[in-house]
Order: sequence, then structure tokens, then C-alpha cells
Amino acid sequence: MTSIAPDSAASSASSTSSALTVERLDVFVFRAPAEPPVQTSFGVMRDRPAVLVRLTDADGAVGWGEIWCNFPTVGAEHRARMALAYCRPAVTGRAWSHPRECFDELTKRFAVLALQTGEHGTLNQIVAGVDTALWDLHARRQGKPLWQVLGGAQARPVQVYASGLNPTDPETLALRKRDEGYRAFKLKVGFGAERDLANLRALRDALGSEATMMVDANQAWDFDEACQAGRRMEDFDLLWLEEPLRADQPAQRWKELSERQPLTLAGGENLAGFAQYRDFIATEGMAVIQPDLGKWGGFSGCLEVAKQTLAAGKWYCPHWLGGGIGLVASMHLKTAVGGPGYVEVDSNPNPLRELLAVPNFTVNDGWVQLSNEPGLGVAPDLAACKGFVVEIPLVGVVGV
Repeated sequence: MTSIAPDSAASSASSTSSALTVERLDVFVFRAPAEPPVQTSFGVMRDRPAVLVRLTDADGAVGWGEIWCNFPTVGAEHRARMALAYCRPAVTGRAWSHPRECFDELTKRFAVLALQTGEHGTLNQIVAGVDTALWDLHARRQGKPLWQVLGGAQARPVQVYASGLNPTDPETLALRKRDEGYRAFKLKVGFGAERDLANLRALRDALGSEATMMVDANQAWDFDEACQAGRRMEDFDLLWLEEPLRADQPAQRWKELSERQPLTLAGGENLAGFAQYRDFIATEGMAVIQPDLGKWGGFSGCLEVAKQTLAAGKWYCPHWLGGGIGLVASMHLKTAVGGPGYVEVDSNPNPLRELLAVPNFTVNDGWVQLSNEPGLGVAPDLAACKGFVVEIPLVGVVGV
């Protein structure tokens, strides 16, 4: 298998165009109530945060990106400050030949800072958000949809699934999402064997045998618990078991888990870097690879990860649980690379998902097709989001 490396592969996805000179980098922070709260095996989200990056060039053209910020609970404000303190001076006032050049430069520039602060994740996430925004700007300047600039031949439809079904009455929300056009559903597990099984029975009874179902344990179990859980859930005809172990487990452990229980294994949202993904894709027994472009890589990193995943005969299924910009970005990447697999769509109510990227797609029998609008094809409705703005004092966050 060809190794994933930070080379020119992503750059070849689009034709050469004039340099990108960013005149302004602005950051916006939002919080909306989580009603009901989003429950995972390791914590509860009682509100829905979002951090957006807006890049503006000398001609007034704009690109949008989103920085992953769900955890910790104070993380959104911190990431916004980090983006303004470190990305703004590094990105603005310089001509970038391509978004990938900026991604590589920021990654190199922040390497020592990440070691000094121990904030590898935060720095990866702000770089990913800036990268997404720069690709959006790059495509808008060309007047092309981003999926096409990334190398897609056509706006081919992609499958989506309703994610994040909480362990409290999950069938109620699942039936609502089915009425909206979804045909695949992912349940949160890791809340005890009895509760997990009761929820799976309720879901299967409500949705019927024709519905596609997956489960996500969010790193809840040790090896023996994961083996037992996989065997317990075998009869529910599940498409995959996601993150049953901690993400940092060695390849041999994942291989052993695939042999000791019957469910297909999925994971990858909590990895970072080309080397980690190279090894993960090569791991025997890991069948579904799920990078999160807001956690690491943006388009510059995740495009190559997606290509190598498909080349290895595995499914590329973008992870996303956040606002609307990141969701649409994930759909553009999946549209560009194609192949089997789904795009994750959070099923829980979140006003920031719609207001921060007015949707230009609908779900038809489990599928979504993007438009031919330039760039991401969406932009935040900042005026409508004014009630959710979090002011960040002393760091120059642009208000709405």
C-alpha cells in the first residue's frame, strides 16, 4: 500500500490559480442550548458550541471554516483565542500558492509550540479550521464547487446516517429522522449491558429489519469488555461497532478484537497526522476509517487519508458532530472522493447546524446530493445567530 505522506497529492486535485493572499482572519464563537443534552459514554454536552473562521482576501472574497470544539466544555473560547493569537499573524498578509502550502507551513510552525504547551489537539484543530476556510476561498475564487476543486468529476450523491442517538428513548428521535428521509441510524452505547441491549431492541423494533443500524461506544471499554459487548450485540445486524477501545490502542489489539467478536470495527476520529492514519488504515480488522476534518487535517490532510483508505479497500466515512460548516465540508470531501461509506449527520437538535450553514441539500431515501454553487455553497447567517454569540474580550473577535 502506498504510504500516506505530506506530499503534493492534494495539490494536484485542482488547477493552478493565482496566489491566495489573506487580508483578514476573523473568529466567531457561538453557543446554543442542547435540548436535550447530548450524552456520550465519557461526558454530556449541555450546550452546542461552534467556532467559525472567516478568511477575507484583498478583493473581498470570503472563505469559511469550522474548528472542532465540543470538549472540554470551555474549549470553544480557548480555541478562538488560540486561532487569533497564532493563526492570524501566521496566515494574513502572505501570498499562498495553494491551501496545502499554508497547511504544511502552519503544521511545521506550530510543532514546537505543541510540544511546549502539550496542546497538540487544540493546535491541530485551529489549523484544520483555517485549512477548510482557505480551500473554500480557493474554490470560490475559481467559481467552482469545492467538491470539484478537490478532484470530483461530478456531484455524485452520498449516503448519510442519523448519528448521536442518545441512550434515553432513542427510538423516538430515530423515527423522526426516518420521516426526514434517513435510512441509517447510529446509537450511543457504553452505558451498561442492560441499557445498551434494551435500546438496541427498541430501535430495531421501531425501525424494522430493513433499517441500517450502527453503534458508537466512544472509547468506553477495555479489551475484554469490548469482546463481550460485540458478542452481545451480534443478533441486531449492526453495520459497525465504532471506537469500542481507546483510540491509542496498538494495531495488534484491534486485530485481536476483530477476531474475538463478530462486529465490523470502525474508528479514526481521534487520530492526528499522516503517520497515525497510515498505520490505522493498514491495521488488519479495521474496516471503516472515520477522520474528522475539524479535529485534524482539514481538506489538505483528510483528502489524502480518504484516497488511501479507498485504495486499501476500506470504507471512508467522515466523522462530524458540530455546526453546519463542518458538516457541509465533510459532504464535499466525500462527494469528491466517492467510494462506499456514509457521511455522519448529527440527529440531535442544533440551531447552529442550520443557521451557520443554511443547508443546500435534502435527504432523499438516505442520500444527499450537493449543488454546483462555488466553494462550500453555503455561508453562515450571522444576523440570525446573534443571540448565540459569545463575546471573547481582549482578543479582537469580530462581533455580529
